[in-house]
Amino acid sequence: MPIDWEPIWLTLRLASITTLLLLIIGLPLAGWLALSRFRLKPVVEAIISLPLVLPPSVVGFYLLLAFSPTGGLGGWLLRTVNVQLVFSFEGLVVASLLYSLPFMIHPIQAGLENLPASWREASYTLGQSPTRTLWRVLLPNCKPALLTGIVLSFAHTIGEFGLVMMIGGNLPGQTRVASIAIYDEVELLHFETAHTYAALLLGLSFAILLLVYGINKRVTV
Repeated sequence: MPIDWEPIWLTLRLASITTLLLLIIGLPLAGWLALSRFRLKPVVEAIISLPLVLPPSVVGFYLLLAFSPTGGLGGWLLRTVNVQLVFSFEGLVVASLLYSLPFMIHPIQAGLENLPASWREASYTLGQSPTRTLWRVLLPNCKPALLTGIVLSFAHTIGEFGLVMMIGGNLPGQTRVASIAIYDEVELLHFETAHTYAALLLGLSFAILLLVYGINKRVTV
């Protein structure tokens, strides 16, 4: 049975958009968490880390309530900009951002925290602001952490299933990503097609991880 490549391309599109947006959001947020002494910082870190310990079905259920046209956020978006997040690609992107956020934040935050404090102090002494210090001094010196955050976010988005199923459903060309396609083919007892999808995701994930470990090893040598 010929394979339908649309779920693969949709998965790569979702992972690419999610990773790019997470990088834009994650860099300043990770920098703030690494350098701030805000008293409630543990609360913020706990909220960001919730997707690491909660089942995807729990996260998906509450996002489904929030994104619903009768819910708070979903209803407001539908009324103001005519955007429906439930059962749409846009909803998958927003859900993936929230669910993959810790995979971008934690590596970058750890990389920044491991840099010598004297670098920040020297930058401040030279009259640089905390923002310029972050972008000009700290981030260029934690490239392995940046690469790890990017790769983990991309790979994690590729492997999403429960969250995607609850928020996006199974709409061909819109929300039917590769993980959903595998589930469909197994239900139909099309094991050969399911194996093809699974093997593609396995090979892609392994190649991505192999690349990041290889690059990190060269950087640290």
